[in-house]
Amino acid sequence: MKKITPIILLFITIATFAQNEMFTNNGIIIFEASIPLYEENKAINESVYCVLNSKTGEFKSLVFIKDFHFKMPLMEEHFNENYLESNRYPKAIFKGQIQGFNINNIGTTPKEFKIKGKLEIHGKRKEITSLIVLRKINDTLELVSNFNIDLNDFNIQIPKILSMKIAETVNIKTSYVLK
Repeated sequence: MKKITPIILLFITIATFAQNEMFTNNGIIIFEASIPLYEENKAINESVYCVLNSKTGEFKSLVFIKDFHFKMPLMEEHFNENYLESNRYPKAIFKGQIQGFNINNIGTTPKEFKIKGKLEIHGKRKEITSLIVLRKINDTLELVSNFNIDLNDFNIQIPKILSMKIAETVNIKTSYVLK
């Protein structure tokens, strides 16, 4: 009986914490570094992992760099081998906090919050603050954001010959539906 009690308590604790976690493994991130008058420089990743603690507003997201896909295979190859060096830096991670988060105050009408945290890309970490829009859809929570990052902040070098075709400030759009 003495051995069974801690095991039962462990399962109850795990179940309690799991109830606070909402997650998805098929979030979407769109990366765009296009310059007007040149070919589109845009990639989509549809297998992004993310977790939200519905009690605290703590948010974590993980994306594997090689899962970004471009219209042109050559762009994807350069993206992975020359710029993001995905063999050396295989993932990007964001860990943050949704400011003023309260799951009970979120309804079907989109509501805007600030999210603050650290973004790690290409082995470099930077504090970022962005807006995030939340809304409930049935038993899920939709999170959408749109923000910019500067490639220089993450030590991502664009060769001079391509600097006129690739933006140094990249737009990142995210969309998650958490269960």
